Amino acid sequence: MRSATLAALVICLVPASCETGSGQEFGTVLGEILGPATTGVTGDSSALSTLEIDAALRQALEIGATRVSDQIGVTDGFWKDPQIQIPLPGRLGEVQEQLSGIGLSAPLDDLQLRMNRAAEQAVPAGKTIVIDAVKSITIEDAIGLLNGGDTAATDFLRARTETNLRGIFAPYVEDALNTSGAYQALDSAVSTVPLLAIAATDYKSDLTNHAVELGLDGLFNYLALEEKKIREDPVARTTDLLRRVFGSV
Repeated sequence: MRSATLAALVICLVPASCETGSGQEFGTVLGEILGPATTGVTGDSSALSTLEIDAALRQALEIGATRVSDQIGVTDGFWKDPQIQIPLPGRLGEVQEQLSGIGLSAPLDDLQLRMNRAAEQAVPAGKTIVIDAVKSITIEDAIGLLNGGDTAATDFLRARTETNLRGIFAPYVEDALNTSGAYQALDSAVSTVPLLAIAATDYKSDLTNHAVELGLDGLFNYLALEEKKIREDPVARTTDLLRRVFGSV
């Protein structure tokens, strides 16, 4: 029996979505191979294996990242969401506010819109990057995170990977800023708004860094909410593995 189950596991290479030919769920296969594990998890009639917990944490983050991408990686995903709408950075934002009071902020309003469009365009790439980063979570990490706070896995993932994520995410944001016309709008605003010409500022770098930082903020903020849903709401647990593991804590 153990050999047959191990063979099924060899076929099953993707924990997040795998089912064996006999219809067994991935976590069940792992449990048969490893047997019960002492994890400190209570409330379930049968003990969870360490690899079940690992697979469930990864699956929760992957599903969450996909849901977030579908929500904010679309037109107006950032722009019409007051929780994550990206304001203009530094001097650009200050001048926008000054000109808004006299009805002359249109060039900077357009720039802000295009910057938010760039964040929306870059989100699908951000989702892929986050899912790749999920691989950095070890089995030992997963066991601790299962019994952590409502957003423990997201917080852990962000703390461990954010520096690298920024570097990887930046080229996608730069491309999106160019495609959305944000860089062109920036050049136009700087040349036509005298208040911007006063300060010797690298507006392009400011805009790019700001879009990267707040774009990732929006992605992680909603990923944390998705993790919380999976932990708290049985309806959000859309796979047998998630129901088994998160239903036990």
